[in-house]
Amino acid sequence: MGDEGRSPNELTDDEVIGAASVLMAQRGDRQAAALMLDVTNIHIEKRSTDQGWGEFTNIVESQEVILEVEPHLMPRFERHLLNQIESAFVTVGHGCGRNIYEVTAREVIPRVGPNWREQLARELKGGHQTNHARKVRLEPRHPAEDGLHFTNEWEHRVYQVLKEQQALLPDNDTIGVMPLGALRVPGHTFEPDFLITYRGRVGVIEIDGPHHKGRASADRSRDRLFKHAGVRDVDRLCVEDSTTKEEVEKFVTDFLKHLGS
Repeated sequence: MGDEGRSPNELTDDEVIGAASVLMAQRGDRQAAALMLDVTNIHIEKRSTDQGWGEFTNIVESQEVILEVEPHLMPRFERHLLNQIESAFVTVGHGCGRNIYEVTAREVIPRVGPNWREQLARELKGGHQTNHARKVRLEPRHPAEDGLHFTNEWEHRVYQVLKEQQALLPDNDTIGVMPLGALRVPGHTFEPDFLITYRGRVGVIEIDGPHHKGRASADRSRDRLFKHAGVRDVDRLCVEDSTTKEEVEKFVTDFLKHLGS
């Protein structure tokens, strides 16, 4: 159904998340609002509960907001901040006809495979991640090239295209490529997928996989923080829309042209 068939008060899950996040900032709950930028995934799940007794029992439909957070970030989600987040979601839910009753923060479950012992050994040793300022959730047998590590194959493919573009440029007018380097902005430490330097300018490339669904509002807020900190351009490559190398090459070419102009 298109937007023309929606009620004026009806919001999508992403719009609910965005509205609640902005409402926190407007209320002055800035620390709670900033926590939304640290969330990896956000789910709004439906719940059905029986209320009453006997023939007077009613089934009540409600919704729970689940914030998935990297384990090392969980201590930031203190109870009083979660209460502020929950209050904002309850208010937004009430305004659009949703019975949101609870907000829960839980750890992101690591992705593992048959070689999980090797993955565990890397984690216990610190991962030997020369370019990582954090412990990323690496896939089993994660890609690596030139002493650099990548979270997944999508990032590795983009790096290979960037490397090819780098080789085509003269030594005195080339690009620098930093995968997964930590970048501190006021109140946050982020790890953009790629930090690119070119002609005295800095740009960021983010690779958006399926896990980014429902994060549009948080991504936009993060991009603004990058730009406020002096990053000239922030662009996002959706892997679902870039299935061929030619499409990735066009994205990289356009990004460098805009960054260098």
